Amino acid sequence: MTQNRSKLFLENILVYGFGGMISKLIPFIMLPIITRLYPNSEYIGLNDLSTTFVQFAAAIAVCGMYDAMFRLFFDDDKLEAQQKVCSTALIFVIGTTVALSVLCYLFRYQIAKIYFGGEQYVYLVMITVIGFLVSSTNQIVSAPTRIQNKRKVFLVTNTISPLISYSVAIPLILKGHYILAMPIATIIAGVTLEAVFGFMNMKFFKVSCFDKSRLKDLLKIGLPLMPNFIVYWIYNSSDKVMISHLLNTSATGVYSVASRIGHISNLIYTAFAGGWLYFAYSTMNDDDQVQMKSNMFEYLGAVCFAATVALMSVVRVGFKIIFPEEYFVGYLVTPYLFLAPLLLMLYQVIANQFTIVKKTYMNLVTLSTGAVLNVILNLNLIPIFGIEGASVATLIGYICSIAICTAVLCKMKLIIVNRKLLISATAFGIYFILWRFVFNENQIISTVSGLIVEGFYLYSYRDFVSIAIKKLFKKK
Repeated sequence: MTQNRSKLFLENILVYGFGGMISKLIPFIMLPIITRLYPNSEYIGLNDLSTTFVQFAAAIAVCGMYDAMFRLFFDDDKLEAQQKVCSTALIFVIGTTVALSVLCYLFRYQIAKIYFGGEQYVYLVMITVIGFLVSSTNQIVSAPTRIQNKRKVFLVTNTISPLISYSVAIPLILKGHYILAMPIATIIAGVTLEAVFGFMNMKFFKVSCFDKSRLKDLLKIGLPLMPNFIVYWIYNSSDKVMISHLLNTSATGVYSVASRIGHISNLIYTAFAGGWLYFAYSTMNDDDQVQMKSNMFEYLGAVCFAATVALMSVVRVGFKIIFPEEYFVGYLVTPYLFLAPLLLMLYQVIANQFTIVKKTYMNLVTLSTGAVLNVILNLNLIPIFGIEGASVATLIGYICSIAICTAVLCKMKLIIVNRKLLISATAFGIYFILWRFVFNENQIISTVSGLIVEGFYLYSYRDFVSIAIKKLFKKK
């Protein structure tokens, strides 16, 4: 049984993780090209504001239906019951999406002025609304594919989507459609995938299968998740909006490029998340689950610190080589934004323990505390320190959430924090401060000091590294 769980865990990491990596790797590869095609960073800033709006509006419109479908889909194996779940969710989301779209249309000039910075961007508001329509319904239409664990389809679609997007965007940018190129390209890619998923999952969606009782069940599960989605949006996107208002759209563009480089760490996070949920829930009743989760927390923490140090050693010279001079200052904030998704990964490892004792509300409490602190710090640090202030605010917010979560779980004896992890975290903190104020402007010193720290981690966790290598190359 344990072997089967481990096998599925690894398979999900390889397929979902690899698929997610491809979807993020292609935009990463295209980023140096895109930054050179645009006249300045302002256009990238506007594009990212559009994406941020879509993400927020879609989260509101979906109302947690995607996650609720996962919970109810297998309550009854009969096709008719599954049709009721899927069809009810889709019709509801279409209704909420249309309602929000009408609302956005009625206030399109106000949104353009307040959110994007001027009424001249009203056409961008309309394109953004279409993007949110596609994004919301796409989540529901594609859900049966993911629910049924059709991993090969997931891999293919994650590869196709960014390819379609950039094949449309680049010609439009070359023709001078700087503001609308990426939003339109994203819509076309989304519509294409929605058509594919719609054809594949056609049997699950029928208008006649709408069921009010199913809707109540879906909302009971989905609505309580809404605060979590909003909190995650605050962490991931609110800083860009605040930079735009407190500084300017050009600063948002530079910050966006830095965040995209920093979010290379999402490759690690995506691979982990692909197999984590199954593993976490399937082992939650094991006798040694506390020690197992504690060990995973420690080892992943060391991996996160080591990976961030590696990035810090090369980020300055990387920005100088890859990007136009306008974006160079972004290298200072990239390490903060690289570490943030990794801290979220660490948080999810230990926060799952609240599920064990059925106190999942603590997830919202701890995350919300960090999110509120993030917003407060953004308001105070961005005017003083610019985009670096935003990255510091994000990182401190995550650290706050993890610290509170860890303290509560330690008191409940649901997690064990080993001394070695504290030493690793302290060593990383000292190196981070030294890098920021002493090392970063000298590439040789930055590289050498980074190698020393990496050596420290390798030595400290030599037993774990040895075991991992042996298992990796072990013959079947």
